[in-house]
Amino acid sequence: MSTAHILLGLLVRGPLHGYELKREHDARLPCVRPLAFGQVYATLGRLLRDGLVTPAGQDQDSGPERTSFELTDRGRAELETWLVNVEEPARYVQSTLFAKVIVALLVHRSASAARRYLAAQRASHLARMRELTAIKSDPAALLPTVVAADHAIAHLDADLRWMDSTAQRVEHLRAEVRR
Repeated sequence: MSTAHILLGLLVRGPLHGYELKREHDARLPCVRPLAFGQVYATLGRLLRDGLVTPAGQDQDSGPERTSFELTDRGRAELETWLVNVEEPARYVQSTLFAKVIVALLVHRSASAARRYLAAQRASHLARMRELTAIKSDPAALLPTVVAADHAIAHLDADLRWMDSTAQRVEHLRAEVRR
């Protein structure tokens, strides 16, 4: 995920200062890790340096002076380029789940350690799926929240299918890992 491009997208509607950008990010991208204020301001600094945003004014409500930023033509062009570029599927999967199964087989030399890990992880995934299902089933849930929950559930479901197939193969996997 590109924080810079997301901030550019949030600025399409008009100038915002860092606090507003953080609030908009966190509200509009439910189920995404909230941004830290430092990350927002560091990213704004890079966007400003690269000519993708420009200061749009200063305001000082009842706190420190805040600079609002707006998108430049160059920033809009960068955003459009990012939006039309297709994300390539990851060539390498960096899965902690997979790594833990392999390491459990290396360390404990038995399939039972990997099976225990898979069973515990399965329970954790199912609990998270129930939480997400409750979130998206809430009649007051906004559509972006429902769509984000659906995305997370689909990923958890894929992990569960992988865990099931791996649990069925764990004895053969152990034999290959131990070679």
